[in-house]
Amino acid sequence: MSAADAPIGVILAGGLARRMGGGDKPLRLIGGETILERVIASVGPQCAALALNANGDPARFASFGLPVIADSVEGFVGPLAGVLAGMDFAQAQGRAWLLSVAADCPFLPRDLATRLAQARDAQDCDIVVARSGGQAHPVIALWRVALREDLRHALVDEGLRKIDRWTARHACAHVDWPAEPVDPFFNANAPEDLAAAERLLAR
Repeated sequence: MSAADAPIGVILAGGLARRMGGGDKPLRLIGGETILERVIASVGPQCAALALNANGDPARFASFGLPVIADSVEGFVGPLAGVLAGMDFAQAQGRAWLLSVAADCPFLPRDLATRLAQARDAQDCDIVVARSGGQAHPVIALWRVALREDLRHALVDEGLRKIDRWTARHACAHVDWPAEPVDPFFNANAPEDLAAAERLLAR
């Protein structure tokens, strides 16, 4: 993918991490590195610019050198608010496409943006979602930035929260990755997932 075609990337870290006991999931360690370091290493080279969507004091992420953008919709309404924040950031950068990824996925593929863009071009769609083992991962997706006002209306005026309900309104495609030997979209949601990630890393 050429630099001119590369999307803006947003790493979604705006959740409350209840299953992890609170705190910032992407700052947990796997193999001696934070999950966020691993995400940046995978996704950063695929994007024209990269931002972190997180709420609260942005200073806790200062060492990573990324702009930190908070949800523009208050109340921790879910990942669509982070996608909207990413779309607004991409619009300000003059980019037509946004790549979103979850901040708790330590094994993201390095061909993510390229394969999603290939499907977008082949199927002429507005949203392309990653899938592995038959399971869709709707926060790991390529989004047409021109949808941002429609998304803002859905979040603010309709109170919509479920990603699949909103994506169903638009032309959406999926791209499949194998889930073995390691699912590239494995996410560390709970403490036991960190131990599982260490075992997967050993593979």
